[in-house]
Amino acid sequence: MKEGTSSGAGAAAAANDPRQPSTAKPYAPPKLSPQDLPIDYAGFLAVVFGVIGVMLRYKACSWIAIIFCAQSLANMKNYENDLKQVSMAFMFAIMGLVTNYFGPPRPGSTKR
Repeated sequence: MKEGTSSGAGAAAAANDPRQPSTAKPYAPPKLSPQDLPIDYAGFLAVVFGVIGVMLRYKACSWIAIIFCAQSLANMKNYENDLKQVSMAFMFAIMGLVTNYFGPPRPGSTKR
């Protein structure tokens, strides 16, 4: 009697064995809403550095903003919202670079 139940259990276990190619199921990632996606820190830092580059006229901050824009663009998850944020950060970075390199000199910085 025990042999009959053990062979039936062995057949059921073999049918549910995930190592068998015939019983393998493809992975389906869970569906997430745009509000549940993780925060894009690179996009946020790109905006922050872009604004600092424009307002305080730091060249390094504008260049760092462009680097973070590229990183955020490469890792985009939600195209509609992330593209708006990356484009705004990129515009701030470009405005900072243009004002730094082609604008009037900073007050108090005289060339000798």
